[in-house]
Amino acid sequence: MTHTCHETDFVTFTPVKAPALTSRYIPALDLSLLDATSAQAVDALLAPGRRRAFFMNAHCCNTRRRNPAYARAVADADMLLPDGIGIEIAARMSGVQLAENLNGTDLVPLLLRKAAQRGQSVFLFGGKPGAACVAANTLIHRCPNLRIAGTRDGYAGAQDTDDVIAQINESGADIVLVALGVPQQELWVHKNTHRLHARLCIAVGALFDFLAGIVVRAPQPIRRARLEWAWRLAQEPRRLAKRYLAGNAAFLAHAAKAAATQAPLNDRLRRGLDLLVSSSALVVLTPVLALTAAAIKADSSGPVLFRQTRIGQDGKPFTMLKFRSMVSDAEALRAALITTSDREGVCFKSRSDPRITRVGRFIRRYSIDELPQILNVLRGDMATVGPRPALPEEVAAYPKRAMGRLAVKPGITGIWQVSGRADIGFDQMIEMDLSYAASRSVLLDVFVICKTFRAVVSSDGAY
Repeated sequence: MTHTCHETDFVTFTPVKAPALTSRYIPALDLSLLDATSAQAVDALLAPGRRRAFFMNAHCCNTRRRNPAYARAVADADMLLPDGIGIEIAARMSGVQLAENLNGTDLVPLLLRKAAQRGQSVFLFGGKPGAACVAANTLIHRCPNLRIAGTRDGYAGAQDTDDVIAQINESGADIVLVALGVPQQELWVHKNTHRLHARLCIAVGALFDFLAGIVVRAPQPIRRARLEWAWRLAQEPRRLAKRYLAGNAAFLAHAAKAAATQAPLNDRLRRGLDLLVSSSALVVLTPVLALTAAAIKADSSGPVLFRQTRIGQDGKPFTMLKFRSMVSDAEALRAALITTSDREGVCFKSRSDPRITRVGRFIRRYSIDELPQILNVLRGDMATVGPRPALPEEVAAYPKRAMGRLAVKPGITGIWQVSGRADIGFDQMIEMDLSYAASRSVLLDVFVICKTFRAVVSSDGAY
């Protein structure tokens, strides 16, 4: 369907709240649909009834703490959708696993495809002059049967609220997308949706800018690596530095404080140290992470991140993250190389492993490949200090005594890593890990962390 755009066109996206599939506490925010997939969220948003929905990320949570009016708007919303790596990490701190990242840029087009199938129309309100029109054309291209009820910009077009309300109602729109930025869009929705005839109103932030091509979205590899925020920061460093660097650190600090109060004292202290070290490292090392990702992509084909199932505390499996340092089919080639291992015991390690790439050899030597495990620490799968996370097949081959190392969380660094890393034999590594598990403390962790810097610089036993 075609539509006419004018300079006064205003794009609206409405936040929707559907029946919560779950309602658990995440530090700093209560969210609905924590265990919902995109398809379930779309069905909930389009269910019968009137709804207001907001996407909530770390920046939104920080704004909520500082802005009472925004906090009231958020509290009054019908649905709050978890958006971004910060929310995911905060959830993991409280033992909650999100089913999916429900960001607006991906979810709204899915929502509108389903709406188009039902013959529903959408009104776009917000954005720079002309952005809503281009965004509408993009949506029509993606959803051929979608009916665009109208558009209106968020500058001059937003000055007369009564006229905005009248235009939206006259358009007969079923869904309104409001793109005025945080917190203005949520405040507008909170104040005015009772006057709208539309059943669904969603605050969509920068969605129109993405759809209109004003802001270029990160490539898929960066999105899969959960580094889209770093891409945005690189595009607009002056505007977004405070939000993404200081803001994300502040949000994670609040989330960590809330999560830490639920554990015994010694566990809280060690968890607090983990969160302090990992969140600080994530902020400081952002340039290194971005450069490493680019180098890996340029050096060889395949994903930037390597994901592998490892065994964590009490034998619980988790997905460990590393920068990919080997060819993409390295796992398939591993069986043929087992006999070339330079380490005795069940843990495979080879100085001349042919699967390692050129960039991989460098980042392994200086332990840069381990840096994505910062996210594992923030999520709670790992600790900063602890035993090396083992593969399932390694644990299956453990002698009975070695099972004791699973009593604590695995770590990015540990006693054996600062004592020679791969030069340490399996039996000696086990004894070191058992000794650590029996005597671990905050002071010991601090000592190991300090020793780690020296081990990384010297690169002893790293290959």
